[in-house]
Amino acid sequence: MTAELDLVVTTTEDLLRSHPPARTPRRDFLAAQFDAGLAWVHFPVGSGGLGVAPPLQREVTLRLADTGAPDGAEFNRLGYSMGAPTLAAWGTRAQQERYLRPLFVGDERWCQLFSEPGAGSDLAGLSTRAVRDGDAWVVNGQKVWSSLATISQVGMLIARTDPEQPKHRGLTYFLVDMDAPGVEVRPLRQLTGEAEFNEVYLTDVRVPDSARVGEVSDGWRVAMTTLMEERVLFNRERTERTPADLALELYRTRPDPGPELRTRMIDLWVRARVQRLNSRRAAANRTAGIPGPEGSIGKLVYAELNQDALELCLDLLGDESMLYDSYEMSAYTEESLTRRAEQDVRRLFLRSRAYSIEGGTSEIMRNILAERVLGLPPEPRTDKNVPFSRIPRG
Repeated sequence: MTAELDLVVTTTEDLLRSHPPARTPRRDFLAAQFDAGLAWVHFPVGSGGLGVAPPLQREVTLRLADTGAPDGAEFNRLGYSMGAPTLAAWGTRAQQERYLRPLFVGDERWCQLFSEPGAGSDLAGLSTRAVRDGDAWVVNGQKVWSSLATISQVGMLIARTDPEQPKHRGLTYFLVDMDAPGVEVRPLRQLTGEAEFNEVYLTDVRVPDSARVGEVSDGWRVAMTTLMEERVLFNRERTERTPADLALELYRTRPDPGPELRTRMIDLWVRARVQRLNSRRAAANRTAGIPGPEGSIGKLVYAELNQDALELCLDLLGDESMLYDSYEMSAYTEESLTRRAEQDVRRLFLRSRAYSIEGGTSEIMRNILAERVLGLPPEPRTDKNVPFSRIPRG
């Protein structure tokens, strides 16, 4: 590990010397970071990595954050945290060469095309079809709750390729060009007034077979990699201020918050500390190849902790909490991402209501923990081994 650490530290310092963050355009710095193997240090050389142990990425992240360097994940979190690990696990070398660098430098933002109006919590019940046509697939269907789809260039898609197999089989994973003919994105207005979530309609969309990730009809296993990385995304250790940090900052500005707010602040601080330790344990276990329940636990705690933290922020603001700029619907843009980065607590509070729904509802997380961790009997699933074509659908 010492030799690997020395390599990472030396490479990072070389990057900072040759491309000072204060004087290097954002894209140029990220391109140099990728080429140096510091995008994902555990990826192979040539794919944004150095082929070293995954924990060493933290050394890079913290060092670059100290210098004010741009963050490759900041404006493309779904691609960076979910798409890239999926490609590393299942993608071909050609796919890694095609997608990873544009993803990291910000040339191509990614979105997720999983959920459907008739298949939300039961993702395996999706009905979007992909039919083989020569060296391409023709896709028809509808997806929903697709974050950032209006400003994305690549969509991670699961579609049904064999309806005669049970619903968890017969699914295939594709990467879709969001600018392809037949892809229509319709924004969905949220509490904030912004349209971060979207419906996506796919009408006779042609997807080349070269954009298929994994084997035909093995898409469920590929999708599980994406979903597990999504829970890691919620549960990762963060370098930016968290809602709990924002609450503590506001609390310190109040001359006499009173016993009720003081008690809530203490409780919140303790829970946030436990969550941070759980994130570190999850990262350590993941690095050691020991799968555990920390991802689902962390996602569940993340949602409820941050909702409580932002509610406390508004209570600390008092009457000021009602000062909101506009609830008018607005398309999601690069400016919207910048505004989120500024972390206005009023906007974050409204946005936080989705935390316990997106990425798997809190109820689903509790089911997973009950069945897979506590060993409780699963809910009856009468359609699990029935061919999808024979399952009654509303």
